Amino acid sequence: MPERIYVGTKPHHRDSAGENVRNRIASDLGIGTASSVRIARVYILNGAFSTSELIALANGPLSDPIIQDYSINGTFCTTFDWLVEVGFRPGVTDNAGRTAKEAVAVCLKRDDLDAVSVHTASQFFIQGKISKKLIERISRELLANELIQTIAIYSKQEWLGIHTRVFAAPIVTDTHAITPFVPIDLAVSDDALLSISKKGMLALTLDEMKIIANHFAAHGSDPARKACGLPASATNVELEILAQTWSEHCKHKIFAAHITYLEEGRSTQTISSLFKVYIQGTTETVRSMKGAADICLSVFKDNAGVVRFNDTWAIVFKCETHNSPSALDPYGGALTGIVGVNRDPFGTGMGCQLIANTDVFCFASPFYTDTIPPRILHPKRVFEGVREGVEHGGNKSGIPTINGTIVFDDRFLGKPLVHCGTLGLMPLVINGQKGYEKKALIGDRIVMVGGRIGKDGIHGATFSSEALHEGSPATAVQIGDPITQKRMTDFLLAARDKNLYSSITDNGAGGLSSSIGEMAQDTNGAIVHLDRAPLKYHGLEPWEIFVSEAQERMTLAVPPSSLNAFMALSREWNVESSDVGEFTNSGHLDIRYNEQVVAFLSMDFLHNGLPKMQLTARWTQPKDIHAGPLSSSDHNADLLGLLKRLNICSKEYVIRQYDHEVQGGSVVKPLVGVKNDGPSDAAVIRPILESFEGIAVSNGIIPRYSDIDTYAMASSSVDEAVRNAVAVGADPDYMAGLDNFCWCDPVPSAQNPDGEYKLAQLVRANQALYDLCINYGIPLISGKDSMKNDYHIGDTRISIPPSLLISVVGKVHDVRKSVTMDFKKADNIIYVVGTTYREIGASEYALMKGIADTSVPKVHEPSTSMKMYRAMHTAMQAALVRSCHDCSDGGLAVALAEMCFSGELGATIELSRIVNDGCTTNTELLFSESTSRFIVEVEPARAQAFESCLSGLPCAAIGTVTRQDAILVTGLTGEKTLSLSRIDAKIAWKSTLTF
Repeated sequence: MPERIYVGTKPHHRDSAGENVRNRIASDLGIGTASSVRIARVYILNGAFSTSELIALANGPLSDPIIQDYSINGTFCTTFDWLVEVGFRPGVTDNAGRTAKEAVAVCLKRDDLDAVSVHTASQFFIQGKISKKLIERISRELLANELIQTIAIYSKQEWLGIHTRVFAAPIVTDTHAITPFVPIDLAVSDDALLSISKKGMLALTLDEMKIIANHFAAHGSDPARKACGLPASATNVELEILAQTWSEHCKHKIFAAHITYLEEGRSTQTISSLFKVYIQGTTETVRSMKGAADICLSVFKDNAGVVRFNDTWAIVFKCETHNSPSALDPYGGALTGIVGVNRDPFGTGMGCQLIANTDVFCFASPFYTDTIPPRILHPKRVFEGVREGVEHGGNKSGIPTINGTIVFDDRFLGKPLVHCGTLGLMPLVINGQKGYEKKALIGDRIVMVGGRIGKDGIHGATFSSEALHEGSPATAVQIGDPITQKRMTDFLLAARDKNLYSSITDNGAGGLSSSIGEMAQDTNGAIVHLDRAPLKYHGLEPWEIFVSEAQERMTLAVPPSSLNAFMALSREWNVESSDVGEFTNSGHLDIRYNEQVVAFLSMDFLHNGLPKMQLTARWTQPKDIHAGPLSSSDHNADLLGLLKRLNICSKEYVIRQYDHEVQGGSVVKPLVGVKNDGPSDAAVIRPILESFEGIAVSNGIIPRYSDIDTYAMASSSVDEAVRNAVAVGADPDYMAGLDNFCWCDPVPSAQNPDGEYKLAQLVRANQALYDLCINYGIPLISGKDSMKNDYHIGDTRISIPPSLLISVVGKVHDVRKSVTMDFKKADNIIYVVGTTYREIGASEYALMKGIADTSVPKVHEPSTSMKMYRAMHTAMQAALVRSCHDCSDGGLAVALAEMCFSGELGATIELSRIVNDGCTTNTELLFSESTSRFIVEVEPARAQAFESCLSGLPCAAIGTVTRQDAILVTGLTGEKTLSLSRIDAKIAWKSTLTF
């Protein structure tokens, strides 16, 4: 019988976690009759323990005696009406349980604890007049995710009548007999081939299944295969490996496709590969243009991009998405997203120190009130779960979260977008070799390091290559463990510095299948012994072991001469490492289980056997809609309304829960100003604390512009990321970018009839990215695409708006010259740099007012914008700029209000002085979202020098900073057009997200 230790807050102490749950029951579910909620953590210990040992554990590592009480094998709380107990389903990672087991071993110092298991659950003691039906709703919609957790509900009478309650779902051992492999007959009809793919969650098309079938028909009887004891048909292990390797998630088939692009009035265009032509092509062109000033060191050939920082160090940067798993389990999906992307820079080159995280989320409104379709969680729950997952992953890893944003659009109801990025610091030279290069060698041992393998994450790569549907698997969900990963990365940095391995990579999508399959390309072969891989529990089939994406794992190539030293260091750091095979030059991926070969795949067929997709893109120009001159009678109300909008309002609620100070390098923080609550344009950190050299990190993402034109969306996103970095002091000639495309399905089908148009949107976005990055001299160093961001169950289909996130890292030569966005001093001069166009289409103002207009913002003259960015940088280096803020969502009026209330100063502005093109009304000047614009504060004594820097560029002094509370704006004809208290503006801005 398992022993149970209950731990919770003392009765006379405030249970803040319980109060938060009670508040969310009322606010999120509209159930206001819960008068009290208290929470207890339950530790379930499977093993033999004396009473004294249980007391020692409860008094010691499992509770805080200052604020917590405990009980052993008896109820913790007797004041409740309903008790809900939530625990993990079998096979789901239980981080607290794993940590508790380590604590048990440290506390008791017994030699027989290896067989002991510790699992955890949470108990919610709820008081109030609530029916069982409502308790069930609270449990399902707020307290647990039934995909990964069990729920047990008891009335007070039911619970107190039982002296010892056995946990309903402890981890159990699967004792079924393991089948090394199952032959799969592929000489079947087309319908049968598709059925094999669908039932196996392989996400392979009919054409792809036929290619595999033809390969085995031609090579299944080869002598080498026969000698392995394999059938002529494919094994289930081989099909799983091919499905993972050929998945859209891993192979990027759409970006590699041959595309015929059709547009009325233009010649047909053929594109051999979006990636090669527009992404790789951008970087090759920019590098050629820059010559000796090229900062790229490693691009598009490793887990992350690498750029030179100075003569000693390099910066490593990668941003990933974890959309699909976050739709099913927001907490686990987002936690895995952040710890997973941590491993990408870490697995680049020979490894690096992780120095910063970024996060960019896209959600439906947390105040969504319409009916929620099946298998979709309420956006508020997704919001909270994702926020908490990234918080736990980043904070517990000791990595600061320095930059990000949140975008809201109800089309993200079907799938949220969860972008997680990580930066690393890498020595240019490690052990006498380039730190950003690596290569597995023939004869190197294949060593898996870190967490054990479980069912979590099986079919993650193929699941992420499809729309969310009723068959989306629970096994695709993973839960990361940042503590285990931190210990692993610390150990591997020590191993790196001792020169104990040749190559390293992440066990990401596809687990061992992807990591070993990719590394084996260095030598053209590998032998893998799956029975040597450590498992979380017994019962995994060989194919599950090989494709599981269970977290906290890296794969390394270790020279045989270094293996003993590597394993000894691993034991010293208490990190599990397993020798699972060797790299060969056999030309085959040879997978074995208990000496039985279960897969024998040609390396050439595995990586080169998939032909290009042949796709057609068809662009239809939207009909021009011009709403006519826009003129509002109440700009005060307009501005207050904009400041409350989800895409503009304060995100302080989220930012405050992330640690941006750990490691001590934060210079320009996510929140700035007099009270450190104003919205920073970008982050600046010092990666090396002994130096004043820094890096700026920024982002640009504007999916709503895609409703009119994805070319405008993409170019505006690039410009936003660049100007945000420039606004804090980054050198525009020392920048690099990452591209993350998240798209609705662009492949036509019966269920997706507008696929050709969506693909045309994708082509146009790539063209814009290419055009603007070349004009700005921004090399793209890494990126990711996610192409199936749709929900399709029954007759309901929800597709996200086409989205492109651009993340920029730029050099700040001296962080002491960094600039923040808050006004600094009364009587300083306010300038607007850049031209304001009449561009209201898809703006926050147009959406708020319901205005139909296709005048979407564009980057009109990229060469002029770049000259302006260089001039702004020159002015900042000369200390001529006191504050700088880019104009973006909500236009000039919103940016001005943010600068005023962040600096606790007022402003007097004359709109007639603004350099503009086509604006005929005050409303258009105030709320246009034209790109390439800043509001800049300059001291009067330095105004002439600043204007000299901007000579020949669009720049105008439009007013002054004042000591008053008021934001005063005079219109085109001298009339008062806006007069608003900055305090009222700030109250409005901070009033929306107050969970």
